[in-house]
Amino acid sequence: MSLFEGLSAFPITPADASGRVDSAALAALLHRIVDAGADSIGLLGSTGAYAFLTRDERRRAVETAIATAGGRVRVIVGVGALRTDEAQALARDAKEAGADGLLLAPVSYVPLTSDEVFEHFAAVAKSGSLPLCIYNNPSTTRFTFNSALIARLATVPNIVAIKMPLPANEDFKTELADLRGTTPSEFAIGYSGDWGASSALVAGADAWYSVVGGILPAEALALARAAQAGDAAEVERLEQAFLPFWTLFKQLGSFRVMYALAALLGVGDFEPPRPVRAIPASAVPDVERALEHLRGAFK
Repeated sequence: MSLFEGLSAFPITPADASGRVDSAALAALLHRIVDAGADSIGLLGSTGAYAFLTRDERRRAVETAIATAGGRVRVIVGVGALRTDEAQALARDAKEAGADGLLLAPVSYVPLTSDEVFEHFAAVAKSGSLPLCIYNNPSTTRFTFNSALIARLATVPNIVAIKMPLPANEDFKTELADLRGTTPSEFAIGYSGDWGASSALVAGADAWYSVVGGILPAEALALARAAQAGDAAEVERLEQAFLPFWTLFKQLGSFRVMYALAALLGVGDFEPPRPVRAIPASAVPDVERALEHLRGAFK
């Protein structure tokens, strides 16, 4: 299986109020992913709060991940930053630490043009010298990759994959056909948006970039494998098991819910980085019920 295929599990990055990464807590989360046998670790994605961490803390997180994975699970590292030179430095740091691949979002304050994004990605891909996945995350970056830009970037050395948001019309087959019609055959197309990811895999997507997989990797992997195998009955059963989580993700934001879930599982009682706030105390029982509902499907 190539680097950007299958289930890529994206953990939170536990840190204190000053932004110092708790390496022991991060390692505990990563051990869950490694032990479950996920196809890759998606470190320092949006769920991993990359935008809230300094370069030194991001390097600490990468070093922790490489040491914990021990070569058993490959590690993809998010290297998004406002400035191109900063993203290039982060890409070099990731490579030096032993990362297997990179994930890059077009982080910006000033809205970017397609040419600016192309030049940014080409520069980071060259500096990192690792397989790089485009992170198309318009809800966060306010930049949407159109098919022409994706096709153009797919010709750049080292740019070999894209992480897509769920299509508004849920027509994965048409979108996948369109993208594959303009990119090389080996270019990998995966999706984030946990509540639609099994449908994407069933439709032929290469990867699920999973938030819930970062803390419940065994359960997420079961859903991913059922979808990859085209087992419609098992996909439906597991989707029903995950449904309370998908509802909470949409209501409260998956980022916040994962911090509450980490506390419930005993990984640690960490706060999201400010100004993001934890979910209301009144919602914690809903997370508990969602966890129990999911566990019921695996008894």
